[in-house]
Amino acid sequence: MELEQQQTPLFTGKWAQALCWGVLFISLALFAYKGDFIYAALPFGFLFLLLTGVNWKTAFWVFIFSVPISMDVAFFNDTLATSVPDEPMMWIFLLLIAVLIARQPGLMSRGWLSNPLVLIIALQYVWMVVAVCYSHMPLVSLKFMAAKTWFLVSFFVLPQFIFTEKKDFIKGFWVTFFPLVGTIVAVVIRHAAIGFNFRKIELAIGDIYFNHVDYSTVMSMFYPLLWVALPLTKDKNPFLRLALVGLILAFIPALYVTYARAAMLAVIFAIAVGVAIRLRLANVIMPVFFLSLTLLIGYMVKDKKFMDFRPDYERTFMRQKFTDHVIATFKGQDMSSMERLYRWVAGARMSMDEPVKGYGPNTFYYYYKPYGVPSFETYVSRNFEKSTTHNYFLYMLVEQGWPAMILYGIMVMVVIAQAQRTYHRFKDRFYKWVTLGVVMMFSAGFINNFFSELIETHKVGFLFYISIGLLVVLTAKSKQLEKEDAEKNAAIA
Repeated sequence: MELEQQQTPLFTGKWAQALCWGVLFISLALFAYKGDFIYAALPFGFLFLLLTGVNWKTAFWVFIFSVPISMDVAFFNDTLATSVPDEPMMWIFLLLIAVLIARQPGLMSRGWLSNPLVLIIALQYVWMVVAVCYSHMPLVSLKFMAAKTWFLVSFFVLPQFIFTEKKDFIKGFWVTFFPLVGTIVAVVIRHAAIGFNFRKIELAIGDIYFNHVDYSTVMSMFYPLLWVALPLTKDKNPFLRLALVGLILAFIPALYVTYARAAMLAVIFAIAVGVAIRLRLANVIMPVFFLSLTLLIGYMVKDKKFMDFRPDYERTFMRQKFTDHVIATFKGQDMSSMERLYRWVAGARMSMDEPVKGYGPNTFYYYYKPYGVPSFETYVSRNFEKSTTHNYFLYMLVEQGWPAMILYGIMVMVVIAQAQRTYHRFKDRFYKWVTLGVVMMFSAGFINNFFSELIETHKVGFLFYISIGLLVVLTAKSKQLEKEDAEKNAAIA
């Protein structure tokens, strides 16, 4: 069903003026009295709410532009943490979709609802609700579920109504490109000022990203889109193509100085997936990946072989140089790698006590330490930053049980398989390249999250879920165009 946007203002005349002035006056008064910047931001939130009522598609583009430049902040004496301005916008979109569905119960198209990825994500959400109901910490899990809800609405559900024509995909690229590349340039300049110091990368990142892993993951996920944009500008302005080539080359050293090994591996994996899709070999990638992983786990568990890899506490620390860091990784003397192993062992042992429903979303940190094996501890095992499993499969297993982990694994396989079918179903060159870019972005995100759990952060979550949402849109578009071609050929015959 087509969705008609409301193009007329919600309020007109004196009522509109009075309401706007009233919100502005009350916000400034509260800011002057409390001294909290959240009150000064209220007028801007109100304007966005009005924009959503007038033309929510434009509001969506404003929202997408805001995601790369949004930052995590805490309010009310650190009792409330969120990312601004993008997360409050997601709250508005959650309200919007509820209103739209109430007005048009048949809003979601049959083609969208019948896509296997929609079904899988719906099952993931349902099982998350079950895990929340049985959570060991219900309030913590409820907060997680709320955030997941507006993430899915904003990044997975709404794109089906936004990306309907080629110009929408082009606009989406540029609306994301400028703020995201802007943040990368800012970080690189700040990092250059301190000599690209390996140990001071977090200082260069500041508040723009959560940490250097978040930063490198976003960069590695967006990088394949630059490769895809290049052939699509073949007949365009030569200066634009030259700029894209320069940016593609500049991303290589920029990615290197993030000093994130997973991000570098993610780019290689994304390229491999792209090549495999073009050669119709992508369907074997994830089965081989999971089979290899199963064999490795079986080998490590048999006779407790994993105990042979326990670190030497005194020699396992953070190196001063990245090259030494990489060498230490292969020697089993790198602190971050060994800490991952410590968390993985703890997570695997935890899952045995709650194999079906897990401990509850976002609860790993509060329960894992008693399950850790002391001989795997490192200097950072005290975990002051409250990080979790450093592996999204284990993250699902520990917090939401086996069903959640299995559904995540199935989703990854279906994304890559569906992308291959969609790519080869398209005859349109533009849509073929866009499909390739979307699945490569997803693939880079998958590898990064094999060594972390950043899907719930706003920047990585945006790229991860919108890649799936756009694949669903592209799949429907490929079937529509295929049907139209068949009807034309039948008419000619």
